[in-house]
Amino acid sequence: MMALVATTNIRTRQLNDFSLLFASREQEFKHYRSDVLPDYDNYENLIIDRVGTDDRVGRIQLHRPEKLNALSQELLYEFNDVLHEMEADDSIRVIIVRGTERAFSSGYDLTPSGGRGADGVVRRFKSVDDKGRRLVMGIRSGMQQITDIHMYFWNMAKVTIAQVNGYAIAGGCELCMMADLVCVAEDAQLGHPGLRGLGTSRTGVIWPLVIGMRKAKELYYTGENVSGVEAERIGMVNYAWPKEELEERTIAFADRLAIMSADHLAILKLNMNRFYENMGIYSSVRTSTDLDAAGQMTGFSYEWQDKVGELGFRSAVDWRDGPFREMDTYKK
Repeated sequence: MMALVATTNIRTRQLNDFSLLFASREQEFKHYRSDVLPDYDNYENLIIDRVGTDDRVGRIQLHRPEKLNALSQELLYEFNDVLHEMEADDSIRVIIVRGTERAFSSGYDLTPSGGRGADGVVRRFKSVDDKGRRLVMGIRSGMQQITDIHMYFWNMAKVTIAQVNGYAIAGGCELCMMADLVCVAEDAQLGHPGLRGLGTSRTGVIWPLVIGMRKAKELYYTGENVSGVEAERIGMVNYAWPKEELEERTIAFADRLAIMSADHLAILKLNMNRFYENMGIYSSVRTSTDLDAAGQMTGFSYEWQDKVGELGFRSAVDWRDGPFREMDTYKK
């Protein structure tokens, strides 16, 4: 009898231990369960909502209106996080990415960081040695972390649409080009002025895979912008619509795509993307990132850096862009 009681007590303790372990594991892994909804209200630099029929379209809004939605590290790491959350949410079939107010994004935030927060640097690599000499691999490694976010956005298992109003320039243009589909306002401005002395584009803006070689090279060598209308004409974007119709028509476009289930759309996307993988998008984008780091150390880039130190950023931009404005007479 005593042996039976002892055995029962042991089994009871084992069941209790198992229950505690199960509860602990359930708490530990609840973040990964599809029925636990993520908290989309905790982002400082993004606004998240749902639109379309039965809220089947997720929407991410870049939200730094005071800086035309410039891409700080904080914003990009938040963007990466919400992409992962939305990718795991089967009720979201299509994702729209747009910017707050006057722009999609004015590019990477080049102003000095202010610690944590919107202007913060999440992770910093050593890019200058003790003698002030620049270290190419530190620069390149920091850039690559952001490139990896771009490439995740490009290849995630959700169909994505960039909704572009105002400026989508430099890093902002890189970001919107990584969407599957791009809808723009007719008066939007797309381009990469950072090619003028700030290295290259760390993704090549994937223009060689998006538009014809001649126009891709022209835009890359000049750093010029094109309007939304011109971007549609050369195949850089899918549609250019009047600004006042952009939001409504983009949602309608996304909602039409979202008729099909998320997993079926993901299969279609995987099929399309595999062609571009075989054409070398990953190796080409990684090489672009390498060359962006190396491009910080050319004669023109050094001259630009000197002017920033001497004149300040805005005046240095005027110094850089002035000759390009004055010498466009071949267009007339």
